[in-house]
Amino acid sequence: MSNQTTTIPRGWKMTTLGEVASFSQGIQVSTENQFVQNKPGFVRFVRIVDYTNQNEIPRYIDNPGEKYFVNKDDLVMIRYGSQTAGKIVRGIEGVIANNTFKITPQDFVDKNYLFWFLRQPDIYSFLNKDQSSSTMPAITFTQVGNLEFALSSLTEQRAIAAVLSSLDDKIELLREQNKTLEATAQAIFKEWFVNFNFPGATGKMIDSEIGEIPEGWKVGKLVEEGLSELVKTNIDNFKGTKDYVETANVILSYFVGNFEKITYEKRASRANMQPVSNSIWFARMAESRKYLLFQERDWQNIETKILSTGFAGIRCIKDYLYFYWCFILSNTFNDLKNQFAEGAVQVAISNGGIQRILLALPPKEVAQKFTETVSFCFEKISNNNSQIETLSSFRDALLPKLMKGEVRVKGFKD
Repeated sequence: MSNQTTTIPRGWKMTTLGEVASFSQGIQVSTENQFVQNKPGFVRFVRIVDYTNQNEIPRYIDNPGEKYFVNKDDLVMIRYGSQTAGKIVRGIEGVIANNTFKITPQDFVDKNYLFWFLRQPDIYSFLNKDQSSSTMPAITFTQVGNLEFALSSLTEQRAIAAVLSSLDDKIELLREQNKTLEATAQAIFKEWFVNFNFPGATGKMIDSEIGEIPEGWKVGKLVEEGLSELVKTNIDNFKGTKDYVETANVILSYFVGNFEKITYEKRASRANMQPVSNSIWFARMAESRKYLLFQERDWQNIETKILSTGFAGIRCIKDYLYFYWCFILSNTFNDLKNQFAEGAVQVAISNGGIQRILLALPPKEVAQKFTETVSFCFEKISNNNSQIETLSSFRDALLPKLMKGEVRVKGFKD
């Protein structure tokens, strides 16, 4: 990939990644030699799925030696996958699989600076674009080694990386706040709707097809007339561009990565789900825990995003929105989704499967009281998400300018 910048700051130089870094591939380990229990002499075996799914159960293998080992701050590139080939990742200590490789820079190249260079959307797109036509897309050392970029002094590299990392730290802090707020709402949900210790509870229970439920409650469906409905596949015509959100763009309940810009006329066939106010979305694939909530206040995302058909959407009446959201975040829903998922190659839940999911529905006044109790959590989460999007957009706009020397960091000293 040739750098399009014709002028770079004095003291910088053009180089290629192959000139300043070395590459080492991971190790192939058969499934029968991977174990879910750790024991002396074993090490963590780090696979692609460990980087893409935070809920994945870790695997362990016999220690094959230092050659394949990575520390948390080491740079790892994913070699395979139409959605993952060319992605730079880090953060897990262990032995990497052979569908990834480690990138080790020389002493005059800052590891964090190189991480940010490789995180640029243009770099990922360049590496990934030629992979889609292959049955088994794979990044080669030659492709990565030919990447050309402008290299500043080590001091300035560190200053650039520090600026970008500080923005990432702020984003991560907001995400951690969201996790705490979500956990608070989930704890209240469990107390009210699993343990049935809700305001006004009498302790009187009745038998039902899903077990005992409080008197005055009923067994209903996830898609229940008067309370919720499935969002139909199809989108309205729109002008300009929108962000296409694939399931790969979501981890747990927040957006990650860069969105493909689409028009109504030029979009993937799967770009055909339109978010609406007071709607909840979840990945259809079994064992995939990816969720999105669109509240009334999230109008900007509603207006600017199109979702993949890999998501199913449920629109709820406002009084039950947070009740349904907390239920869908629960382990109970995940188990039911997996139970009703079908398919020989891709196991996923259909609309018919979704309509078979049953749950205990509280009276409207209990659902309203729950909404009042947890609304502060979700209002704060929505505000945090807006800040995350603003910070992410600023970081992504700043990143290539810093890498090309178009914007310089003030205050650093060589």
